[in-house]
Amino acid sequence: MSRTDEVVDGIRRMILDGTLRPGDRLPVEKDLADALQVSRGSLREGVRALSILGVLHTRQGDGTYVTSLDAARLLSPMALVLDLQDDGALPAFHSVRRVLETEAAGLAATRMTDDALAEARAVLDQVSEVLDGTEVDHDRFIEVDIAFHRVIAAHSGNPVLEALIESFAGRTVRARLWRVLHAEGIEARTHGEHEAIWRALAARDPEAARIRMAAHLLGVEDWLPKPENLDD
Repeated sequence: MSRTDEVVDGIRRMILDGTLRPGDRLPVEKDLADALQVSRGSLREGVRALSILGVLHTRQGDGTYVTSLDAARLLSPMALVLDLQDDGALPAFHSVRRVLETEAAGLAATRMTDDALAEARAVLDQVSEVLDGTEVDHDRFIEVDIAFHRVIAAHSGNPVLEALIESFAGRTVRARLWRVLHAEGIEARTHGEHEAIWRALAARDPEAARIRMAAHLLGVEDWLPKPENLDD
């Protein structure tokens, strides 16, 4: 184990045993380095690694603190993993997204408030403006697509599921998906599928919501290029 790994492991253990809690300020550099029996250089490297992972946050001139350690923050680096994959990996990641969002839709069907349903409805109503133009504004369509799926995930009642969906279906991933989708009329078809999902949610029917979401995302999956066809 490298010295940097020892720092990461040491601070992790301090959090797990309650020595450090969310929001706590880390001891001064010299004291923490002595406690972990590492050099200050190794300590800085370990702190930097934990900051990238969302475990620590350094405030200029004020010290380093343990973050809230919420799921959204800790899972956010996963989005970087997806960003670094080539297009050939999209189908595999998208299939995981399908599993996550299908379950989120089923959970949301029994948990969405009237206000949440109205919010999702308002998002879908924006699509008419996008599709009515002589040329589809793809960037705007992507934003609406993200907003609709985000409302559903947010009302699944499971913050971990919501955070995973955000990582697997953030803006960069969505933009890459739409870049490789070339089917004519794909936007109108997607809008129709979103409408079907919304109706299932409004009917408070979890099974229908799961089926509609799964069908929608399977449809997207069908249009993704297979790895063996990427060089054609």
